Amino acid sequence: MGLLSFSLLVFWMLETVAAQPKTEPREVDAINKIIDHWNVRSKLNISVDDPCTPNATWAPQTANPRIACHCSDTVCHITHLKIYALDISGEIPQELFLLTELTDLNLNQNVLNGSIPPAIGQLSKMEYLAVGINNFTGPVPAELGNLTKLLSLSIGSNNLQGTLPAQLGKLTSLQQLYIDSSGVSGPIPQELSNLKSLQILWASDNRFTGKIPEFLGTFTNLKVLRLEGTNLNGPIPSSFAALTKLEDLRISDLGPSDSSLDFLQNLLSLSILSLRNCGIRGQIPDRLSTLPNLKILDLSFNKLTGRIPASLKNSPSLQYLYLGSNNLDGDLPSDVITSSLVALDVSFNPLTGNVPLDRKHISINVVGTSINDVNLNNEKASGMLHCLQGNTECRTKDPSTSFSINSGGTEQASADGIRFDDDSEQLGAASLYTSTNNRWAVSSTGVFISNPNGPQYTAQTDSQITSTLSSELYKTARISPSSLRYYGLGLENGVYRVKLHFAEIQMMDDPTSWKALGRRLFDVYIQGEKVVQDFDIVKEAGGSKRALMKTFEANVTNTVMDIHLLWAGKGTCCIPFQSTYGPLVSAIHVSQVSEYKDSSKSNQKRVGKILGISMGCAAGVVIICSVLYLWRAKKEAAHMRIHSGKD
Repeated sequence: MGLLSFSLLVFWMLETVAAQPKTEPREVDAINKIIDHWNVRSKLNISVDDPCTPNATWAPQTANPRIACHCSDTVCHITHLKIYALDISGEIPQELFLLTELTDLNLNQNVLNGSIPPAIGQLSKMEYLAVGINNFTGPVPAELGNLTKLLSLSIGSNNLQGTLPAQLGKLTSLQQLYIDSSGVSGPIPQELSNLKSLQILWASDNRFTGKIPEFLGTFTNLKVLRLEGTNLNGPIPSSFAALTKLEDLRISDLGPSDSSLDFLQNLLSLSILSLRNCGIRGQIPDRLSTLPNLKILDLSFNKLTGRIPASLKNSPSLQYLYLGSNNLDGDLPSDVITSSLVALDVSFNPLTGNVPLDRKHISINVVGTSINDVNLNNEKASGMLHCLQGNTECRTKDPSTSFSINSGGTEQASADGIRFDDDSEQLGAASLYTSTNNRWAVSSTGVFISNPNGPQYTAQTDSQITSTLSSELYKTARISPSSLRYYGLGLENGVYRVKLHFAEIQMMDDPTSWKALGRRLFDVYIQGEKVVQDFDIVKEAGGSKRALMKTFEANVTNTVMDIHLLWAGKGTCCIPFQSTYGPLVSAIHVSQVSEYKDSSKSNQKRVGKILGISMGCAAGVVIICSVLYLWRAKKEAAHMRIHSGKD
């Protein structure tokens, strides 16, 4: 290369460098202060001088942290900022709001705290805003309504307070809204009826009040709607018939009301339909069999009557069918159990008939029915389980007075010498298993919808469990996405003490990690009566991997004890991983404390009376109540701390 050519090349390179646009200085200063405020400089080797350097390692869409820019001929502006799942802490710095060209801000899955500042409304070009799974408190800022270009807003899994601001109704371009487990309460503002572009709405696990808004039926672009575990009342609006694009509809635990299934007639796109405990009356319509994509159908805990339609055999995609705890009658249609069906729950219905012999491909739960299931261990156990409907008297030879179960684990002896039976049997999405000694049974129903091949209905940990001398007993647990029930069988009638052992072994409690932000809530029923509502193991035990024991008393009058743990749609769904929710129990010990006393002759309420909470090796005695059976059991009660109270 000649001297002239080399000089021209150098001149061209200098001109090119000089022509390269630079980032707005104010934004350079702001981004550096933000990075230092959240202490992520070590994770992001960013140029202090120019964060918009061409082809920078932090610019690709897959980078995390990520800074991306848009450049004109003369200047560059920061348009994308992602600091995702890196456990950054602290509040949002004011410098963030100097990045007024931002279109995409992703701060999901961290441990940010404080409030969401009203200054967020200054970022008027924002299209994607995600601050979910954090520790934000305070109100949802009304200034979010200024972000009229928003396509997606995520504020779920936080600790916000108050109602949703009416100004959110200005977000008419919004397609995705994630407010599940956000902490908001009160009525859903009528102004949100303007969000006609919504395609996805997650609003479960909030303290909403009032009726399900009729205007949701005008969101004709909706594909996903989740309203589980709120305080909303029904009925399910008939206007939902217009939601013909719906693929995933989940509603649960509505307040007192009657709903029907008439609105389903034209919802041909449905793949997931879960309407648990929604007060649905009437018969199961034949039209459900015409939904070509329906994979999961859950209508459990409703008021359905009549027969199970044989036409369901024509459902080409149906894999999971849950109809438990209704008032369905007649014979179970054997041809409903098709080759595609994976799980069938028809428990606690006055059904009759037989379970087909050839059902190896499917898990079935028929407890509380008069259906004959040849796969039950023996006729004795089957007969006692049929008694759960309460229509017949159960009798048994050689009744027992206790049973102990190591839920989800193998046989184990506790520090005080109690031997807990093996409960390691692998259950399915609708299962009933009776123990080899016929002293107890366990049933589980439900599917982890977002992760059907993930959790296997048991959990285990290698970590040491604190606050107990019996750590091994708590290292396993049985879990369920919906309903988990244990039954004591062939018991002598009388008053029993029920000890339920818990330790949260799936969720963390490390305050420096987003993985500790999960909340597991479920209800506990004993002999059909709710004794604990919104039970939070971590909160009561004082942390995860800490032992907790709750003690109750209950009457057995028909040889069977029924312990029911039920998920009512509350708590987070996906922390620290998908499908982390639903009831969990580590062990159960039930023993008789006195002969049965007719409760109609006494003011003493047996079921539902909380006798005590004992964590680990608690010592000391607090004598409460001058009740005869407590007095007779005082030697046993001396080993636990006793508190009085009713649910």
